[in-house]
Amino acid sequence: MVMRYRNLGRTGIKVSPYGLGALMFATQVGNSDPADSIRIIHKALDAGINLVDTADAYGDSEEVVGRALKGRRDNVVLTTKVSRPMGADPNQQGASRRWIMTAVEASLRRLQTDHIDVYQIQRPDPDTAIEETLSALTDLVRRGKIRAFGSSTMPASNLVEAHWMAERHGLERFRTEQPPYSILNRGVEREVLPVARQYGMGILAWGPLGQGMLTGRVRRGQANDVTRARFFKAFSDEQRLDAVEQLIPLAEEAGLSMPHLAMAFAISHPAVTCALLGARTMDQLDDLLAGVDVALSDDVLDRIDEIVPPGTDIGTLDQAYVPPAILSTELRRRPLSERSAA
Repeated sequence: MVMRYRNLGRTGIKVSPYGLGALMFATQVGNSDPADSIRIIHKALDAGINLVDTADAYGDSEEVVGRALKGRRDNVVLTTKVSRPMGADPNQQGASRRWIMTAVEASLRRLQTDHIDVYQIQRPDPDTAIEETLSALTDLVRRGKIRAFGSSTMPASNLVEAHWMAERHGLERFRTEQPPYSILNRGVEREVLPVARQYGMGILAWGPLGQGMLTGRVRRGQANDVTRARFFKAFSDEQRLDAVEQLIPLAEEAGLSMPHLAMAFAISHPAVTCALLGARTMDQLDDLLAGVDVALSDDVLDRIDEIVPPGTDIGTLDQAYVPPAILSTELRRRPLSERSAA
């Protein structure tokens, strides 16, 4: 197995098509043994994976990753994220200059490094002007704290606005986007991926296994992963289950496991630079690494298109970003006194 590296947008950074997502290394939600997580990280690096992605909101994941990268930091593209709540204080979240400048120092300490390769805004912050965020991130690039920065789960219109604002004010721009992307969630193919390509952004796709629904272990009428089902409503989504039942025989006909089919699909899109795998155990990592050489034929991709049409989301991810215009009734309804045409 020889890993073939790809350009991360126009950053000049080369990354492996599979990246290692580190959420499952948080002892509170994933592998409860940090020493085992460190062995998994080392195994992934030895296999040629050179991108490790974490976030400040992933419990103690940053600490585990920091320990694992001792002596190997220079050979790793390290990415982390900011903006999710880190406590009850309303100022310990979001993408304000105040919080970004505090949060990056905390992440650097936990990761035991003096710089972050790609620092990402984990979710859009409607309460903060985008130029405020870009200005803070630009200062971090110029100080050498971060090498580049990106966004995650950001709508295409926000990406366009951010690039326009960066050009207008002479600021650094988002160099990457990390959207949800899998066979079951192809909505970003409509606008996000084309916009990212237009602006030369690298794409780090999260959730290529559909939150676990594309592992082959989730079947209609069977006792599925109770733990995941408790957290993810998507596990009981009838449309998603229908799609999975059609994908399983397709994978079998192609001589592939479901995880190999799903991962190969995610990295087959020309806009996608890297798909993040979230292995919690060594066996899971070994299984996913065994599919690194898989390339889907046009016939298989055509069959997938028939089951889940391009640009279509089957159901809604529990972790999907919902913009204020949808979330807030005040932004969807005029005051009662103004609703009448008379």
